[in-house]
Amino acid sequence: MRAFLYNDGKATELPFAEGAAQFGTAELVWLHLDGQEPQAAEWLDAQTDLLDIVRSALTALETRPRSDVIGPGAILNLRGMGATPDNDPDALVSLRFWAETGRVISFTFRTPLALYGVIDKFLGAEIADPGDLLSSFADTVTHQLNPEVATLGDSLDECEVALETSGLFTMRRKVSKVRAQSIAYRRFVAPQRAALEELSTAALSWLDSDDRLHLRESADRAARMTEELEAIRERAALMHEQLTDLRSEQIDGRSLLISIVALIFLPLTFITGLLGMNVEGIPYAKEPWAFWGVAAFCIAIGVGVLAYFIGKRWISR
Repeated sequence: MRAFLYNDGKATELPFAEGAAQFGTAELVWLHLDGQEPQAAEWLDAQTDLLDIVRSALTALETRPRSDVIGPGAILNLRGMGATPDNDPDALVSLRFWAETGRVISFTFRTPLALYGVIDKFLGAEIADPGDLLSSFADTVTHQLNPEVATLGDSLDECEVALETSGLFTMRRKVSKVRAQSIAYRRFVAPQRAALEELSTAALSWLDSDDRLHLRESADRAARMTEELEAIRERAALMHEQLTDLRSEQIDGRSLLISIVALIFLPLTFITGLLGMNVEGIPYAKEPWAFWGVAAFCIAIGVGVLAYFIGKRWISR
């Protein structure tokens, strides 16, 4: 758990208990809680000035982006890139906030990548009120996610080019991965846009015009990412269908080739099987030219069957 204090144009980090005690005297107190630490839930339970709905929103295990005004404060849930993506259960980790005049409480179960950049801004005295802090998080989260969405689009472009030039089938797994990633991102980016737009219009005294402008800009960026993710998902679905069709065509072609070879050799197998019986009376069995005669007869039949298939256009010339 960490506590940050802004007062008289200066920002600093204090021990958590000392920083929490400054609420009401300092211009801004930011308290960041790590949900994996038992002390975090205990501290929240001890805050009698927080409504039950606020504590529940901060500690919920499953969240989606939202914005709700409660009295003079607001609950805001965001989703952003995680600092340890390989260990995070979701594509985007959750950031939960309770903001009111003079105090912001943030709560996370996983470390968001945006946290480091916002802490640097805070300690650089660039954040002076709750509106600045929330808009900074919204701006940082959307800026970090934007290149990830662009990378998904670039990956799909590469697959489309490879499909046109070489008809690769090994890219099927890559296309499926891009599609799954775009769906996971869109699940949180779309409602995040609505949450930021709602907060930007909320009647809160600690939100000034500059904060509202930054929130609207972040919401617009989230809207563009939502549209891009939707396009990526549809393109990936179409490409997956193309790959499936091409694979089916390839299998059909190979099956046809195998069938043709089998049909060519079917009469030849019958002839060789018939002449290979160990019984008396097989014609020309004692003649010296018999082997070559049977071989020539089989070749003639094979060529004839092949010519028939070509004439019927079962195979190309």
